[in-house]
Amino acid sequence: MLKEFKNFIMTGNVIEFAVAVIMAGAVGAVVTGFVNDIAMPLVGYISGGVDFSDLKIVLSDAIAASEGIEAKPEVAIRWGAWVNTLVNLVIIGFVMFMIIKAYNKMKKPVEAPAPAGPTDNDLLAEIRDLLKKK
Repeated sequence: MLKEFKNFIMTGNVIEFAVAVIMAGAVGAVVTGFVNDIAMPLVGYISGGVDFSDLKIVLSDAIAASEGIEAKPEVAIRWGAWVNTLVNLVIIGFVMFMIIKAYNKMKKPVEAPAPAGPTDNDLLAEIRDLLKKK
């Protein structure tokens, strides 16, 4: 059973999956930083200074108790943050596509096995039969 587990772990698919998970985490952090700190501020600037992360539809306002302590938090649909998440998804998908495309180019093509021809015995038998006919 231990040998079977070792064979399973050492197959290419499991190792490739593990690398993909680790890379996705790292790429995700980089892309989130790119979207939140570079892309969305540019989009906000172009659209008139709008900060997408603050855009929301307030369903009910927060209720403040005494001394500024919040008794009931605000209930809102934060659609601007969702737009940021969608941009993250598109960029991460594109980056992962490019990584897989580069990986597939580097991967050696699997050669098809040579077609099975006649064995030595078959060839010798054919030669013998041809000699008998002459």
